[in-house]
Amino acid sequence: MAASMLCRRTAALCRTLKDFSSCKAVLSVNSPCGPLSQTASYNPKPLKLNLRNPYIPDKDSEKTPEWQKTARYDKKLFGRFGSVSGIDPASLWPTHEELEKIIAEETQWHPPLEVMLKNIEAREKEEREKRLAREKLIAANMAKMPKMIADWRREKRETKQKLKEEKARRTRLLAEARERFGYAVDPRSPKFLEMVAEIEKEEKKKKKLMKRRLREEQATGSDAPPAASS
Repeated sequence: MAASMLCRRTAALCRTLKDFSSCKAVLSVNSPCGPLSQTASYNPKPLKLNLRNPYIPDKDSEKTPEWQKTARYDKKLFGRFGSVSGIDPASLWPTHEELEKIIAEETQWHPPLEVMLKNIEAREKEEREKRLAREKLIAANMAKMPKMIADWRREKRETKQKLKEEKARRTRLLAEARERFGYAVDPRSPKFLEMVAEIEKEEKKKKKLMKRRLREEQATGSDAPPAASS
């Protein structure tokens, strides 16, 4: 058993060596130096930077593009070639107006720590005042809630009572119209409307008479002499 296993391993090793030799032969045909030498021979060339005779655009020439006459391009040239570019470093420094603009932008977008803390404190104070005002308003409304509920219930009862009285009055008027005309009358008919107007007019007269009698009784009672005490 051990001998058969040793034979199988020897055969597998021979096949592996044969495959490797065939692959190496193919690579040697494609590249005379082989894959390792080909990888080692790769050497990318650095970018050429002509420091002896750099290109410096002539700003007085009409052929020079406008973007090569700007201060931004001067900064680029000085950063690439240094003093060879012939640009004065002092000219690249921002002017007073530009410097003030930069300082203003930094103050706006990157304020000092003290200013940031003051802003945070002011914002927290404003939020706290808003929260307290809202809580105060809620407390005041909750204190008014029982009265508001009572008023709502009273208005609901009064509305329901008015609807009930209106329905009873309508039923009474229809019954009176049926009794007067001898048949059921349409509540939208002119006869019914005339009858209703007449009844309302009579009711107004009765109310006026009742008020007059009440005033007369009150006046008679006030003019009567007081009863003699025993």
